[in-house]
Amino acid sequence: MTSSINRLLLATDFSEWARRAEDYACSLASSWRANLIVMTVLEFPPGLNPDYPVNQHYLTDRTREASGQLAEFKKRATSKGIIVATRMATGLPSEEINAVAKAEESDLIVVGTRGKSGLAHVLLGSTAERVIRTAPCPVLAVHTGKDDASVECGGITLNRILVPVDFSDCSLDALEYAAIVARQAKASIELLHVLEPLSYGLDFTLGHGEERQQKRERLSKRLQELAAALSAAGIAVKSHLRGGVPADSILDEVRTLPGDLIVMGTHGRRGLSHVMAGSVTEAVLRRTSCPVLTVRSPKFSRSHHRLVTMSAT
Repeated sequence: MTSSINRLLLATDFSEWARRAEDYACSLASSWRANLIVMTVLEFPPGLNPDYPVNQHYLTDRTREASGQLAEFKKRATSKGIIVATRMATGLPSEEINAVAKAEESDLIVVGTRGKSGLAHVLLGSTAERVIRTAPCPVLAVHTGKDDASVECGGITLNRILVPVDFSDCSLDALEYAAIVARQAKASIELLHVLEPLSYGLDFTLGHGEERQQKRERLSKRLQELAAALSAAGIAVKSHLRGGVPADSILDEVRTLPGDLIVMGTHGRRGLSHVMAGSVTEAVLRRTSCPVLTVRSPKFSRSHHRLVTMSAT
């Protein structure tokens, strides 16, 4: 296992909703000695004429304001020993963010999501959701409530990482990426599989119970195998099999730990395709205050040796 996270991209609009994401990006860049690109996007829908006087005035004012914000952020981060580059773009935020991530070969994008006290208390339809849906690398979505306190760079630690798995390739890729994060952060991993309640018909026979017990034993064994692979690589790990509704169980688990980070795949058995609507990942993103690292397109180096096998259950 040789992959590491060396290039971070922070996308921010410098609003109060973004400050927590800024803290996380700075803290991770500092502790991981990673390069950090901070970018902001002057939102300008396609089809509008940038030479129209009103639009010119808007872009001039926003460019001046954003330039000052980028310079101030770079000054603060550089004083902490972080290598920072700045980018400014004009257009649709999600498209520009993902374009920069691809061009810069970023390993991780960091974005903020609004808290429940904001005008948009859900993630669906937001810039963050669109970035997650199409990003060329994993995305760390950081929840910010209006009253959340800001912390200085270096004040955030990742000690406990919760990784829900449904044994799909998507969730196992997420676990593989979580292992990289855990090694860099010197964190432990809590593996979780949620066994959903059976939808029984009218025939409540003993066979149903036996079948369910056999399934539980098979899944428990698979979890133990995954845990053993991580443990052999020097990562502290625990595994937990529980019943319930997946999103509810994940949220309860992260509160119980308590967890510092949730790592989830954005495809898999929960019906995710090219959108997140109705998915477990989306439900968790909407309802948790814990940062969620979503893995749609994991970036592993060519010399990377997998810890997690992709064998089916």
